Amino acid sequence: MSRSNDASRDAEEIAAYYARGLERDRLAGGAGALEYARTQALLERYLPAPPAVIVDVGGGPGRYAVWLAERGYRVHLVDPVPLHVEQARATADGRRGVTLASAEVGDARALRLPDASADAVLLLGPLYHLPERAERLQALAEARRVCRRGGVIIAAAIPRFASTLDGLRGGYLEDPAFAAVAAGDRRDGRHRNPTGDPAYFTTAYFHRPEDLAVECSAAGLAHEATLAVEGAGWLLPDLDARLADERRRAVLLAALAPLEAEPTLLGVSAHLLTVARRA
Repeated sequence: MSRSNDASRDAEEIAAYYARGLERDRLAGGAGALEYARTQALLERYLPAPPAVIVDVGGGPGRYAVWLAERGYRVHLVDPVPLHVEQARATADGRRGVTLASAEVGDARALRLPDASADAVLLLGPLYHLPERAERLQALAEARRVCRRGGVIIAAAIPRFASTLDGLRGGYLEDPAFAAVAAGDRRDGRHRNPTGDPAYFTTAYFHRPEDLAVECSAAGLAHEATLAVEGAGWLLPDLDARLADERRRAVLLAALAPLEAEPTLLGVSAHLLTVARRA
């Protein structure tokens, strides 16, 4: 099969996975809720003050876009999944006084936005759904193109060992099919799910943490930091209870923050955020 056929197959599998609608509530509980809380904290740290213009590429059903719009940012959401764009618009419409600057179906590799039109660009998904390095560099280069000089690009990645750790946490490694998937991830970072079970995710690329700075540099960006989002916290069995209790939530988040940049622990997290700038 040719590379173009492989890419077409990958795109179809990813589209079918997200068409299930699972993404809308993924950040509402468990490890997803921790991911959301920690990502919010990191975005608050690195984003310029409102009313800056933010392009949320791969913004899904709009959880971050709507939150940012509520805070006074002018947010353009772009996502390849029509259902996600519809959900984002509906969520924004349901919030009094909240408006997205735009929400449209689009491709991270070819944004329909003018040069230097944004103060910040978020890529909280595209990098791990582009298995080919050239396509990831293309997405980063597009983010650079639409970002103003000195603006920030914040991109999410999944570490190479996430599936193995998730398999231990959830018992998935007891399934030989998932064990084979995780072994492939450890070998080359190319996550393939031949089972059709959505619990085993969809076609993706899992990074080694150190590779993110290299890819940013290759795309003409000045890498600033690579940070663990959840750290080891996502492996805790009682996350919902911890996050629901104000005191325990504060203890958890305070414990994760000073470890977020520790190189020896980056690969334990379920997600990474890499921060770069258009120099």
